[in-house]
Amino acid sequence: MILIEKLEQLKNIFSEMQQALIAYSGGVDSTLVAKIAYDVLGNRALAVTAVSPSLLPEELEDAKIQAATIGIPHQIVETHEMENPNYTSNPVNRCYFCKSELHDTLKPLAKQLGYPYVVDGVNADDLQDYRPGIQAAKERGARSPLAEVGVSKAEVRQLSQQLGLPWWEKPAQPCLSSRFPYGEEITVGKLQRVGRAEIYLRKLGWNNLRVRSEGDTARIELPPEKIKEFVLTVDLQSVVSTFQKFGFIYVTLDLEGYRSGKLNQVLTQITN
Repeated sequence: MILIEKLEQLKNIFSEMQQALIAYSGGVDSTLVAKIAYDVLGNRALAVTAVSPSLLPEELEDAKIQAATIGIPHQIVETHEMENPNYTSNPVNRCYFCKSELHDTLKPLAKQLGYPYVVDGVNADDLQDYRPGIQAAKERGARSPLAEVGVSKAEVRQLSQQLGLPWWEKPAQPCLSSRFPYGEEITVGKLQRVGRAEIYLRKLGWNNLRVRSEGDTARIELPPEKIKEFVLTVDLQSVVSTFQKFGFIYVTLDLEGYRSGKLNQVLTQITN
């Protein structure tokens, strides 16, 4: 199916819904969904962003700016996954408990406001990865139009560019809890430490990156082709001292480079 046909199918889905509440993180996927929903439904579409310690403050600001640019009504709610030990103990299905909290918040809100559907930004590629949160959303009746139509991540970016969204190349930015190896307890302090470290590096001009946290060690992941440039051009001692001010003791650079979902490789090792 060509991309224009997928776009028409997405529009038809929202036309049939008549009203929809969008689980809107400000990432490229949910922003595309919000854009199409608003184009079809106007003010009968509502974007809702959930705020918790696992969301970078700059991501919330981006979400606000993008929603305002689109024109879609935007609401902010708080979620409290950090109060659930099933989440903070960081098991391999941590994402299930996060999305359960999210949709247990959004579903009654949608009902209260008269929206019959809660829609998220899950795309077709997400279905091929280990994403226990998808099951939590399905159990609570959420719909995923991008996945339903078979829109891949690359196609999300293509459609976003075609629709004139200036952030179509925005790097993926999953929740900060994804920076910790399974089994390591997640705390607000640890999340803030990682968040400050990533914001610091982005302000230096390194946008596509992760700071993985394991104990008192920070491991910087950059695209493999950027590692040499980073080593040669960045004041490494300044990076180390800044990270130590944030609370890390050791600062390392991952020589393999950034790879989405890298911490899931332990799951493959466990099952083999």
